[in-house]
Amino acid sequence: MKEERIVREFCKLVEIDSPSFGERKMADQLKADLVELGFDVVEDKAGIHYNGNCGNLYGYLQGELPGDPILFSAHMDTVEPSKNKKAVVQVDGKITSDGTTVLGADDISGIVAILEALRMIKEQGIPHRSIEVLFAIAEEVYILGSEIFDYSLIRSKEAYVLDLTGEVGTAALSAPTLVSFTAKMIGKAAHAGFAPENGIHAIAAVADAIGQIKQGRIDESTTVNIGTITGGLAKNIVPEVCTIEGEARSLNHDKAVHEVDKIHDVFMDVAKKHGAECDFTTSFGCIAYEIDQTHPVVTKYEKACNKLNIPTNYVKTFGGSDNNNFVRHGITGIVIACGMNEVHSTQEYTFVSELVKCSKIVFELMTA
Repeated sequence: MKEERIVREFCKLVEIDSPSFGERKMADQLKADLVELGFDVVEDKAGIHYNGNCGNLYGYLQGELPGDPILFSAHMDTVEPSKNKKAVVQVDGKITSDGTTVLGADDISGIVAILEALRMIKEQGIPHRSIEVLFAIAEEVYILGSEIFDYSLIRSKEAYVLDLTGEVGTAALSAPTLVSFTAKMIGKAAHAGFAPENGIHAIAAVADAIGQIKQGRIDESTTVNIGTITGGLAKNIVPEVCTIEGEARSLNHDKAVHEVDKIHDVFMDVAKKHGAECDFTTSFGCIAYEIDQTHPVVTKYEKACNKLNIPTNYVKTFGGSDNNNFVRHGITGIVIACGMNEVHSTQEYTFVSELVKCSKIVFELMTA
């Protein structure tokens, strides 16, 4: 791998603003890169669907080696604060932002590894598998880009998603179901001084419900969290409405659903007790999966890492990724670490050595 080119590419892409639903400039750059590398490229209508400025990018490159195509994926969007990002390369090879924004290694590190492996293949004329690439939009907002992708375009049965924190060599073989829920408690407004007994205190009802709900780590595979609460109009008015938002995650799909069902029942019972009403809604952010360690998509990854003397480490992750949607559509994938650390914070960083190692792994997978 060409280390200098990897660093240059990483720094260039970091400087492109690419928030969720605003990935246009990133997509234009990556589309040009893929076309230059010989790909047939399609941009879908996901941007129009979500009122964004860009769709998912899909590319196909015919290979010379036998066997099914293989899919590599990374997402184009970054979390906030991300405007005017700049990569700062330290003398020890550590790459950070300037401290005022995220770095964007999530997921630019994955994009760079894919592009570098492809460039090495082209420059050296090395035979390779037929390769598919999907650069998705809006992964950071509950994998919405890949949610509506047209999977009839995908020919691959196996995928490698470059979107995991930790040391390169780590791969996640399972990920959770994530169920979001919103409970809107509707009471009755009244003057808090003159006639509080005429009101139904929505915030008090919600507090009653929250007190009955176990939060945090429910068991080794399940978590629950209530993250936001809003309500009330003024300190002298009995609050008529109070709304909370939360989520349940579990590596076991049925457990996640069960926890939210229990929370629903608590809110309904409390609403009845207080004489209030409750509007309770749910949505799925992603659906759980688990890939067997003996599956070829894992053993091929193991073989590539062994060839490079990179130790492997297989984990379960509590974060969703585009791979959740791939598995739902019959593509067996794993999520591999690509050198991102302290993601979703201004302390995010990567190392040049990790970017190089990840590029080598992708190269081996493409040419095996």
